[in-house]
Amino acid sequence: MVNFSTSEENHIKTIFHLQQTAETVTTNELAEGIGTKPASVTDMLKKLKTKKIVHYQPYQGFRLTAEGEKYALGIIRRHRLWEFFLSEKLNFKWDEVHAVAEDLEHVSSRQLIERLDEFLGFPKFDPHGDPIPDNQGRVEVTQQLMLSEIKSNKIVTVSQIKNQSAPLLEMLKHQQIQLGTKLELKRRFEFDNSIEIKIRNKPVFIMSEQQAQNIFVTHG
Repeated sequence: MVNFSTSEENHIKTIFHLQQTAETVTTNELAEGIGTKPASVTDMLKKLKTKKIVHYQPYQGFRLTAEGEKYALGIIRRHRLWEFFLSEKLNFKWDEVHAVAEDLEHVSSRQLIERLDEFLGFPKFDPHGDPIPDNQGRVEVTQQLMLSEIKSNKIVTVSQIKNQSAPLLEMLKHQQIQLGTKLELKRRFEFDNSIEIKIRNKPVFIMSEQQAQNIFVTHG
């Protein structure tokens, strides 16, 4: 079995996320995603190619191999299970779990992760609504829309938060919005596409288009 360093795992996971929105990933995109220099990324890609994790040719875009995608999903599974554990069992706030799970995701004991999954009751989603891959790498897909796409006078339920930066999660906490919160979109303002939101038993408030684009919802 091939062993991977923490740095290698971080590169594999970042490539996986980047290739969800593009056919191939560039060295500059990966360098920005990791927070390092393109030259360092190039060296890493050569290592990962040797381990058959990426399809890589210099000066061309690259993607994970099938084996690379499988390994990336394993890292993501560990990360999201730890986030669920931290939130549900240790009472970490949802804006605190990501940084801690970034360290815990590199504990790669398969037996530990399977027992953790069982202990938690085989959760399908992490505290931000992201799906948790099962032990075969399968991901549950739900039908949801960005809040910014919802028409006026509709009631929706918050199902996922895409941008999980601390500032956004802090704002959502201040607005008393979490997974499962029901929102009524009262009105849309054409000037900047901001929307007026009503939560039951709370005053209406204005939400920016940028924030609404990072909140995913289901109807009802």
